[in-house]
Amino acid sequence: MTTLLLIEDHAPLRRNLSEILTLEGYRVLTAATGGDGLRLARTERPDLILCDIMLPGMDGLEILAALRGDAACAGLPFIFLTAKGDAPDIRAGMKLGADDYLPKPVARADLLDAIRTRLQRASQQRAFPPCFDSPAPLETLGLSPREAEVLLWMAQGKANHDIATILGCSHATVKKHAVHIFAKLGVETRAAAMLIAIEALRAQ
Repeated sequence: MTTLLLIEDHAPLRRNLSEILTLEGYRVLTAATGGDGLRLARTERPDLILCDIMLPGMDGLEILAALRGDAACAGLPFIFLTAKGDAPDIRAGMKLGADDYLPKPVARADLLDAIRTRLQRASQQRAFPPCFDSPAPLETLGLSPREAEVLLWMAQGKANHDIATILGCSHATVKKHAVHIFAKLGVETRAAAMLIAIEALRAQ
């Protein structure tokens, strides 16, 4: 059974999300504080972690940094649950290696879709793991450093508005970079660009 760890200090939301996920057939572990969440992550090694950013004691960013620095837990898929106005924290989290973020209140369909997507991607990466540590390999495709950064996040399934948040630029700027990337790679679709990027990142 797939195990999920939910780290959320707001009790009603924690109970609601836990019930939704349990009914979907997941085994759900819960924690109300950052410290408890980190301990559970290390001892239980869940298949995926859902974590609030603002937590008592240790916050979500500190949890993520600790896990990414722990070889045994570094690859755990990690999704942030964010409040409105958390853009700087979202950027920091994505740069630390978060896989996704969901704004609260999160719709059931969006929650389940994000979890399925990240679990599927984790499974694929275990079989043929690309390295997302640096955009530098993508510059060999003829891209500028900034275009390589955009494509790096694109290859991880991020939409333009997510990339804009992560990189601290406008949606229009990311869209302009995407147009240049497609032209330089000789492709017409996002999916084709992502495939080229993943193959380049696997080759490293």
